Amino acid sequence: MFDVYKIREDFPILGRKVNNTDLVYFDNAATSQTPNQVIDSISNYYKKYNSNIHRGLHSLSAEATSQYEESRSKVREHFGISQNHEVIFTSGTTHGINIISSGLQSFLTKKDEIIVSAMEHHSNIVPWQMLCEKTGTNLKVIPINNDGTLNIEEYKSMLNPNVKFVFVNHVSNTLGTINPIEQIIELAHKNKSKVLIDGAQGAAHLKINLMELNVDYYVASAHKLCGPTGVGFLYGKSELLKSLPAYQGGGEMISNVTFEKTEYADLPHKFEAGTPNIAGVIAFGTALDYMNSIGFDNIENYEKELLEYATEKLKKIDGVKIYGDNKQKISVISFNIGNHHPSDIGSILDQFGIAVRTGQHCTQPIMDFYKIPGTVRASFSFYNTKSEIDLFIDALLKASKMLG
Repeated sequence: MFDVYKIREDFPILGRKVNNTDLVYFDNAATSQTPNQVIDSISNYYKKYNSNIHRGLHSLSAEATSQYEESRSKVREHFGISQNHEVIFTSGTTHGINIISSGLQSFLTKKDEIIVSAMEHHSNIVPWQMLCEKTGTNLKVIPINNDGTLNIEEYKSMLNPNVKFVFVNHVSNTLGTINPIEQIIELAHKNKSKVLIDGAQGAAHLKINLMELNVDYYVASAHKLCGPTGVGFLYGKSELLKSLPAYQGGGEMISNVTFEKTEYADLPHKFEAGTPNIAGVIAFGTALDYMNSIGFDNIENYEKELLEYATEKLKKIDGVKIYGDNKQKISVISFNIGNHHPSDIGSILDQFGIAVRTGQHCTQPIMDFYKIPGTVRASFSFYNTKSEIDLFIDALLKASKMLG
């Protein structure tokens, strides 16, 4: 049974007050909140077996290493990855993308092309622009439609033998649109192009099997999945990861070092230089356990209810314009009210204890497409309630009235 009020008891921050009123947290697309189980996991590491991993023979090091590698197994199992060494722990989605963009420098030339979409987060735009500046490679952009979906027909026409890589997000952090990544990957592979999917938003809401997707690279962050900040993972097919040069030099990523030559370690350690965020990685595994105990089908169905309920309520407010109003969405709504600046709306909502995100959401090209300065973004998670949405709608009506 899915009991949202029982689930809310696991999240201590949901019991606090902001501006003398109960917190309503609708900024989950930026970061999800953290349950006691994950907080306790971090605390237990530092209280009971704080030690560096992989290098020590003593008991604390062995225990820390075991817990760390167990999290790698949990990521593999949850995301349908075939082998543990294809899971590279990172500091987050951005770090994973930069590992790949750095490694591809020697594989691209001036005659090559790479493709991104117009709805990407800056983290999935800027690294590829930097790569193109270094290699002379041409960057092409899949346009979006007015309803916030990708123009797949245009994407098909862009594919040609010069296109070596395609970089697209699974879900838009601004619009909530679920992109047809299965089709995108299949079309790219028919063109003999490799694909990286930015799963920062998708992984938090949808159960994903990367083997079934047959994607070449996939990146995501723990802090969207009720885990800690500063942790994420990069998945890559073994042969592709082995072909890339090391991203950073240091301890752990080597097998042999002399002043004449260094030999790098095998996967995954080749890309995990230095002491990692051990407590964070262990807590990431705990977060996956927690979300799976609730069930991703339950999460997806409940969040769809919240999305439909909030969308219906919002559309009844005079002057509301929703961006990305389509059927294939996660529980994210970006909108504006009349000519009111989104920052003004967000500031007033905060006075009522309601946390939303305002601005460009690191997706300036989307804002340029709609010719707007930004949006108010409300993003819901499985621990939110319809009664919170009612409070949100009431506060929006008050904010609109106050702004005139």
